[in-house]
Amino acid sequence: MTHLPGVTDDQRIDRAHRGLSPKGKVPEVITVYFWIIKILSTGMGEATSDFLAHHFPPVLAGTIGAVGLAIALLLQFVVTKYIAWSYWLAVAMVAVFGTMAADGLHVELGVPYLASSAFYLVILVVVFGAWYASEKTLSIHSISTFRRELFYWATVLATFALGTALGDLTATTMQIGFFASGLLFLALFLIPGLGYWIFRVNSVLAFWVAYVLTRPIGASFSDWMGVPKNYGGLDWGRGTVAVVLAIPMVLLVGYLAFSRRDIREVDQS
Repeated sequence: MTHLPGVTDDQRIDRAHRGLSPKGKVPEVITVYFWIIKILSTGMGEATSDFLAHHFPPVLAGTIGAVGLAIALLLQFVVTKYIAWSYWLAVAMVAVFGTMAADGLHVELGVPYLASSAFYLVILVVVFGAWYASEKTLSIHSISTFRRELFYWATVLATFALGTALGDLTATTMQIGFFASGLLFLALFLIPGLGYWIFRVNSVLAFWVAYVLTRPIGASFSDWMGVPKNYGGLDWGRGTVAVVLAIPMVLLVGYLAFSRRDIREVDQS
């Protein structure tokens, strides 16, 4: 690969891997399908986690989330290439458990959302630092080894926990409400995308900033639909919201599994 002056290793990797190698373990992210499913998964995970927390004892709910996450990640690690069902199942279970991790610090241990947001931000920075020190890149197009996949899923889990804490921070601590929080983070979500497409901001940086912000978008709107009206919500119930969001997510994943629209071969010419 020709090394261009002023171009970073991450940028060279992304230019060479505009599509996903058949041996890669993640989908193509420059598609509307990826971001729609990602936001749906965050909302579904929030609603599912809240449903479990309100209907089961904390230890049992946490165990269900942890076991589900372990099984989903095991399936993802076993496959040797990107498969839509296994990948998005893992994302969905990370969404459920990530919500539990963030809510657990606040509800069970009494940690303020500002402190938990800072805590998960530090964890995310540490994971990023370890990943880059080991692999010299944070590009998702490089997820082709077991070690890189471990770093990837550790990062994903940290982003879900951080995003959950941030959404609750703005909605409850800052008292702007769930719906307004969703709109706020939706506006912020557009910034890295515009930065990448218009100002050519580093694609890896733009991706991970946008990825973190999808979590409070989905979670805020999910809470708005599910919580009682006296909390500013629509009072649909957490279980109903989880099902309502899961249905389009499953349909889209099924479509991608058959159409393979989120997989593009790397051009080797």
